[in-house]
Amino acid sequence: MGGRLPFTLLAAPRPALRCLHHPRALLTPLLHRPNTTSTRTPSPKLDFPALDAKWRSHLQHPPPPSTSEDKKKFYILSMFPYPSGTLHMGHLRVYTISDTLSRFRRMQGHHVLHPMGWDAFGLPAENAAIERGVDARLWTEQNIAAMKRQFEGMGVAFDWGRELTTCSPDYYTHTQRLFLKLHAAGLAYRAESLVNWDPVDQTVLANEQVSATGHSWRSGALVEQKLLKQWFLKITAYQESLLDDLDVLKDLWPERVRAQQRNWIGRSRGAEVRFPVAVDGAAEQTVQVFTTRVDTLHGAQYLALSTSHPLVQRLAATNAALARFVKAAEESKAASPDGKAKHGFRLPGVTATNPLLPGAPPLPVFAAEYVLEGYGEGAVMGVPGHDVRDAAFWAQNCPGEGVKTVILPSAGAAGAEVFTAHGVLSGDCGEFAGMASAEAQKAIVDRLGEKWANEKTQWRLRDWLVSRQRYWGTPIPMVHCDACGVVSVKEEDLPVRLPEGVDIKGRGGSPLAAVEEWVNTTCPTCGGKAKRDTDTMDTFVDSSWYYMRFVDPHNEKELFSKESTSLLPVDLYIGGVEHAILHLLYSRFIAKFLHSSGHWPSGGGAANAAEPFRKLITQGMVHGRTYTHPSTGKFLTPSDLAADGTIAGTDGVQPTVTYEKMSKSKHNGVDPAATIATYGADATRAHVLFQAAVEDVLEWDEHRIVGIQRWFGRVWGLVSTTAAAGEVPSDPDAAVVAETTAEKRLWREVQVMLKEVTSSFSETYALNTVISTLTKLTNTLHGLKPGAGVGAGVRYRALETLVHMMAPVAPAFASECWAVLRPGAAPVLQRGWPAVDVAALEGVVEERVRCAVQVDGKVRLVMEVEAERMAAEGAAEYVLERFLGTREGGKWVGGRERVVKSVVAGGGRVVNFVVGK
Repeated sequence: MGGRLPFTLLAAPRPALRCLHHPRALLTPLLHRPNTTSTRTPSPKLDFPALDAKWRSHLQHPPPPSTSEDKKKFYILSMFPYPSGTLHMGHLRVYTISDTLSRFRRMQGHHVLHPMGWDAFGLPAENAAIERGVDARLWTEQNIAAMKRQFEGMGVAFDWGRELTTCSPDYYTHTQRLFLKLHAAGLAYRAESLVNWDPVDQTVLANEQVSATGHSWRSGALVEQKLLKQWFLKITAYQESLLDDLDVLKDLWPERVRAQQRNWIGRSRGAEVRFPVAVDGAAEQTVQVFTTRVDTLHGAQYLALSTSHPLVQRLAATNAALARFVKAAEESKAASPDGKAKHGFRLPGVTATNPLLPGAPPLPVFAAEYVLEGYGEGAVMGVPGHDVRDAAFWAQNCPGEGVKTVILPSAGAAGAEVFTAHGVLSGDCGEFAGMASAEAQKAIVDRLGEKWANEKTQWRLRDWLVSRQRYWGTPIPMVHCDACGVVSVKEEDLPVRLPEGVDIKGRGGSPLAAVEEWVNTTCPTCGGKAKRDTDTMDTFVDSSWYYMRFVDPHNEKELFSKESTSLLPVDLYIGGVEHAILHLLYSRFIAKFLHSSGHWPSGGGAANAAEPFRKLITQGMVHGRTYTHPSTGKFLTPSDLAADGTIAGTDGVQPTVTYEKMSKSKHNGVDPAATIATYGADATRAHVLFQAAVEDVLEWDEHRIVGIQRWFGRVWGLVSTTAAAGEVPSDPDAAVVAETTAEKRLWREVQVMLKEVTSSFSETYALNTVISTLTKLTNTLHGLKPGAGVGAGVRYRALETLVHMMAPVAPAFASECWAVLRPGAAPVLQRGWPAVDVAALEGVVEERVRCAVQVDGKVRLVMEVEAERMAAEGAAEYVLERFLGTREGGKWVGGRERVVKSVVAGGGRVVNFVVGK
């Protein structure tokens, strides 16, 4: 693990290790005493990277989950990574969180499932094969091996016996089995769909391969939209339960994730209105429009049709200008498919009649870029007075035309320019004038009758397009027979393996189509000549069920056994909020399908609703320190800066410093392996947890790790001093007997903090407060003076409890401390989590007061302190110990050695620390 810590003062040769649990065997090779002539010998200091290496094999292989009926299971899972070959700071954060919580649950006595695998299919490997001429499988396998080595250095413990890789036939056999089950249930089908088509390379492009200007990432060609037969999964069959069961996840999932899914599924209750349409004055057809605001029908001023609407397509065949507009609109949608553009083309000779106002002037009809063909029938009624988007379209395409306002905030009131809320229908609305919007909606539908309107529920959710014209993915297990049509491969013939050694060129359609010996096969039904489907599956199919495979990863005959589903659902799932819609929604769909088809027995709570992830944590991103030139905005590398922090080669110009998402272009990336090699895994882990709440952005500043090192050093000083003084009790597990007031006060404080830490680990997941609580307890123990009325026994148990609570966060360091405090005893991570001493909590109740802590005369923190301690000698030292355990203390003071003067005022309600420059 490389480099030694900056504060290691003597690099002495290390003798060989002896018995792991012998205290001297622990102290000798890993601790170094400074070379000093002082009569007082300071505590030895730890070489943390060496400590990681020593404890690694003991900490990275947790016992397998117990099958004992007495133990409650806890399945904790962090989203598995794509094997890019390098772990980044985001990986470090998410896996530190999951590892910390899994160690805590294991100490609590749960049988814990904490597996790891690889989301290994996908475009990057295929791109590597095209650009570098390497084999996609070999590239992926090499990356996995590299990342596993990096995991070893992070101090994380996964159940590697359950490891899975989605590109392995052992896994994708069952992904294909899942597809066949969906097909048999009528939930996998083929239909034509528009795809991004590169006309030069003659291949389909993923959205991420299309530039913001609509050009291909490789050929530079302008991307076209092309209709191809594609495979879909009918996720809409479960849209009701996918939406309604979000209520089951209230207070368990972040509200913003539930809101995104709710909006994506998009249930809208409204009405379908049929408008008669005439072409060149001749009545021809009706156009169906779905609206949630039928109360605004009196204000309709135009109809807008999508460019793929049958009427638009028919007219474009004989109108060159319209055809050019349609082509340009389709190219624009490929570049920005959000429906925000306001370009329109008025269809010549085409008008519509408002069915509620048959005698009113006819409405113009437009082909409009903003109308999405997948919503309703691809037609909308334009109401500029009551819809902001319609108002913008009307202003751009009918400049100078008036706007109708038919809904008012209240009867007789003047309406806003674009009034979008519900209100009261204006006097222009005939028999409906004065009605509230809600009342008018029903009345208008009733008035129009079945011929012209009906109530309807519309959904935004569309079926899931899963076929990809790629090589590196799960082959779709279907064959095409001229006699029998599309036929499923028999389950006993799975897997349909990917052919090896395919030359991937990135052009000319699906790479598999060129492998004739693989494509040509026999029909499973008639035995005649047939061809395999040459598409592969969207990688989201692979990840939509992997959490279930982890419970039974070696089952060769089925996805998983019914017995193994006792480990489901996942109790705690951790990953980025960017997966709120696709991965999490698809996983919920597959879970509900497997539940409804009898593969996943129901349980309680989330499991009863077939929800795969009971609790979801979405960790924030990690941002890096970013330097830019204040004049040019150019991103600077750290090497562009001089020693004084100014931009090298300038006359003292200071760079602009911000924290932004890490990327190569911004030169702000940080290699977690290098940080761990310098500071050790435990200090890095604790720093990651302390610097920000789990769900917040973490602004990475490596220089702040020194605060964690200082804390570890203080804990180690307490441990080594206690061990050297022979203060280990003869029966360290005996009940604590706190006799003096000082002992009762200390033991109560320990229990309060134990309760807080336990809650943070198990309920609130406020892991940053765990670190601050533990540093406060460290400061309390460090501040105990001889003669303070606290005996060695209570002090020892308080210290032991501190080490216990540190174990999930800093497993190697806590293990080292524990082995010194408890030589020969079972390792700390194998002991149970300490129980809160309820009697001690109900004992001494301290009077507490608020104290304003100042640094150089400015208030930096207001904290609660014990009134008795503030009235006694050493009040300033007591406050300083507590203040240094906070983020503010680390920021404004840094260390006690910087304090040159302390002033206590106001009866202990104000303490000012003067800090040396």
